[in-house]
Amino acid sequence: MRVEFSVWEEAEPWTAGKFGPQRLPSCSKSGTRPGGWGRGIWLGTGLEMEFDCEGLRRLLGKYKFRDLTVEELKNVNVFFPHFKYSMDTYVFKDSSQKDLLNFTGTIPVMYQGNTYNIPIRFWILDSHPFAPPICFLKPTANMEISVGKHVDAQGRIYLPYLQNWSHPKSVIVGLIKEMIAKFQEELPLYSLPSSDEARQVDLLAYIAKITEGVSGINSKSWANHENKTVNKVTVVGGGELGIACTVAISAKGIADRLVLLDLSEGTKGATMDLEIFNLPNVEISKDLSASAHSKVVIFTVNSLGSSQSYLDVVQSNVDMFRALVPALGHYSQHSVLLIASQPVEIMTYVTWKLSAFPANRVIGIGCNLDSQRLQYIITNVLKAQTSGKEVWVIGEQGEDKVLTWSGQEVMSHTSQVQLSNRAMELLRVKGQRSWSVGLSVADMVDSIVNNKKKVHSVSTLAKGYYDINSEVFLSLPCILGISGVSEVIKTTLKEDTVSEKLQSSASSIHGLQQQLKL
Repeated sequence: MRVEFSVWEEAEPWTAGKFGPQRLPSCSKSGTRPGGWGRGIWLGTGLEMEFDCEGLRRLLGKYKFRDLTVEELKNVNVFFPHFKYSMDTYVFKDSSQKDLLNFTGTIPVMYQGNTYNIPIRFWILDSHPFAPPICFLKPTANMEISVGKHVDAQGRIYLPYLQNWSHPKSVIVGLIKEMIAKFQEELPLYSLPSSDEARQVDLLAYIAKITEGVSGINSKSWANHENKTVNKVTVVGGGELGIACTVAISAKGIADRLVLLDLSEGTKGATMDLEIFNLPNVEISKDLSASAHSKVVIFTVNSLGSSQSYLDVVQSNVDMFRALVPALGHYSQHSVLLIASQPVEIMTYVTWKLSAFPANRVIGIGCNLDSQRLQYIITNVLKAQTSGKEVWVIGEQGEDKVLTWSGQEVMSHTSQVQLSNRAMELLRVKGQRSWSVGLSVADMVDSIVNNKKKVHSVSTLAKGYYDINSEVFLSLPCILGISGVSEVIKTTLKEDTVSEKLQSSASSIHGLQQQLKL
């Protein structure tokens, strides 16, 4: 139990939000600061010390936009001259490491009449200012993190300003201003109580509970509990596919609450029409925190960059996901992440790496639509003497997809080949329009939310199957339930051509993944 609230560190007199025009710091060209430059060395040791631009430029030798970064940090130094700067190794969620500039210090936050110095740490990526900083709380030994809307258990900070970061309108000083404003609403740290204080708080909480039903201390957690019990689904992206998924899920009545996150700027016709005609239980929002406590989060967004090469297009999607996935994973930590963004196999892998979710809870839409269509064609169009449920489209979306049968002896091998070839001819003329993909997505969401244990051909981690040794996602028949993939269906048929095609797809996908910058 915690104490709410004791003042652990009173700030010096300071007016929060006072960001008026001031003279930019001059740049010292001598570089003769006490202690010199290096890891863990202060850039400045007080208000009187000049800002060492030349030293900072040398430190940022490997940064892509070094001069822009230096100019921005000069401005940060105007308002927060006490920050300490250093180069340290940052470990990303995929266990990769990189030496990055970071700075630490405190920001003043007014809360309930007191001003608190909140210790924070900013990591500046080497693509700054085109990528947002990574922000953390830096609590001292007598502080504890208060997990909430904008802070996770590790102290990482999530804010709309970070999620909507766009150079040149987004700057670190503006980020800190929003950070102060949000922390004034909900303080992110609290002081650890002594044993006597803890017993007193427990007693007061117990009395409040039995006299009023739910105490103020527990009311928030109770609200969170209620949020977790409803069937809530979030669709990320207000384009045609996002709208199609929203309408299909709403039509099937799967979700008690359905949130559509429209991340586009301005007013788009489709989301506006949804607001006008008011679908039941559908909420349209631009705030990622509206997705909190979803059981399924569906990604339909794709970057609309003007890049020419295929690698550049995929990288622009990765850059967008880098801002979205950690935040959405934070708001719905027990959800299943369902990826419909393209290329689906690669973006599912990217989401898995960025979210640090277990692989069973990160899946792509894969070849589910093709499999369902193929089964329908075999049974209802070709009138084959089989249920059609024994055949699956697996592997990679597109021309390299593979048809495979289960191990059940439903017909001779020759008949299977003839039927497969005819069915695939009919399948190839079918396009994948947004509304048909939306229906397929809704079917998968139904299996997950309602724990139906139904088999779908979805993109899942394929390492260990068909002699694939790399971390790639390919479509395989999987049983879906409330925790995502509960089992991968293994076919007993030994088809060398199927294995060869899947291994070829895996090799191609893995080669592209190795070129991406996560």
